[in-house]
Amino acid sequence: MKLSRPVSWFLLAFGVWSWFIWITFAKNLWKDGSGLAFDDAGDPTAYFWVHLALAVTSFLLGTAIGVLGFRGVRALHRPTTEPTAETSTTAP
Repeated sequence: MKLSRPVSWFLLAFGVWSWFIWITFAKNLWKDGSGLAFDDAGDPTAYFWVHLALAVTSFLLGTAIGVLGFRGVRALHRPTTEPTAETSTTAP
């Protein structure tokens, strides 16, 4: 399957966006001082674990989508090869 140029670029941009957003979110979650992510003893709360799982899952899905977009963009730059008479497998 060959992706169109706009779809390939969209998927690649989505992957980059996911890296930026979810890594930033995880950093902010780790530094949370509101008391939601860590209790008074400094231990992670359920809020922390759920949001970390969301961030990791979204990061992995964004990475996979970005890879598909990258492969689509890269495939657009490759020349297509047509089978020639020498490479044909039909019998004379």
